[in-house]
Amino acid sequence: MNLKIKDINNINYKEAIKLTVKSHQVSFIETVEESLLEARELSLWRPVAIYDNDKIIGFAMYGLWKEKDFPGRVWLDRFMIGKDFQGKGYGKKSLEIVLDKIFNDYKCNEIYLSIYDNNILAIDLYKKFGFKFTGDLDINGELVMKLEV
Repeated sequence: MNLKIKDINNINYKEAIKLTVKSHQVSFIETVEESLLEARELSLWRPVAIYDNDKIIGFAMYGLWKEKDFPGRVWLDRFMIGKDFQGKGYGKKSLEIVLDKIFNDYKCNEIYLSIYDNNILAIDLYKKFGFKFTGDLDINGELVMKLEV
């Protein structure tokens, strides 16, 4: 496995929007295309593609939220591994490099995310990295988790 993160640009845009999750996961996360549209509307979001060598295997989007509800919080807003690459060990390794990038980009000591309570596999993955529930709900009613270092 030779994982790396690349910005999404005109060259890899079409490749990125082809990434999808398994059918039972569709309700947990927006599509890559929807995420990229959101990133165009809100410049705080940084969408990135996750590659193994030259093959795109996943997607993440993160940013520093400065709105009144959650001021000054760095959020991992989207994280997904494409359906064809799930179950091959990519999730853990990809999350590790994405979190490292976020900590390096923002020089922060906390990262937040929100998650549906029935997304058990993702919750288990995030807990393995040290994320803990805060007791808060985000603006969409999802549970908020926080990683502190």
